[in-house]
Amino acid sequence: MRIYPTASTAKLIVFTAPSGAGKTTLVRHILATLPHKVAFSVSATTRKQRSNEVNGKDYYFITREEFFQKRQNKEFLEWQEVYDGNFYGTLLSEIDRITQMGKAVIFDVDVEGALNIKKIFGNQALTVFVKPPSVAIIRQRLRHRNSETSEMLEKRVEKAVLELQYENRFDLSLLNDDITEAKRNATTIVTQFLEEER
Repeated sequence: MRIYPTASTAKLIVFTAPSGAGKTTLVRHILATLPHKVAFSVSATTRKQRSNEVNGKDYYFITREEFFQKRQNKEFLEWQEVYDGNFYGTLLSEIDRITQMGKAVIFDVDVEGALNIKKIFGNQALTVFVKPPSVAIIRQRLRHRNSETSEMLEKRVEKAVLELQYENRFDLSLLNDDITEAKRNATTIVTQFLEEER
């Protein structure tokens, strides 16, 4: 797989979690707090765009045909089929875009995607597993989102139960029980990683 030359010295920060654990909220906080140091790697997806999402900011919303073409052209660092035919992928061009700006790359990806990025980049990547207080809280947060059918919500909860078992495979685990404290801890974790000599 081709890795852009600029990525060889890049620092990558990977936030991962089951759906509803709050990783996106934490990543947005870090982007707002450290805009001069980090930039967001926008993933491509074939899933339907939600009403509160912006194409090119939250995701690149593309067709399955476009996704498969990019996959064939080896444009993805990693990709996954996450839920019933919905594909997600990390574009190599995003890493290049951000590293050219002189910033670290921050990711908001699923568990498998995070493991794949870590496998490729090793110590250049810091993986942070965002842990929800309980499965009941995940169900409550997903229901509050009001963006899923009951069937899809239950599938996400089932997957979350499985993904919670992956916690020990990441560099750090961050409990998201109190969002204010979680934001503060997430910012500290990222700041310390960026200041480390690698």
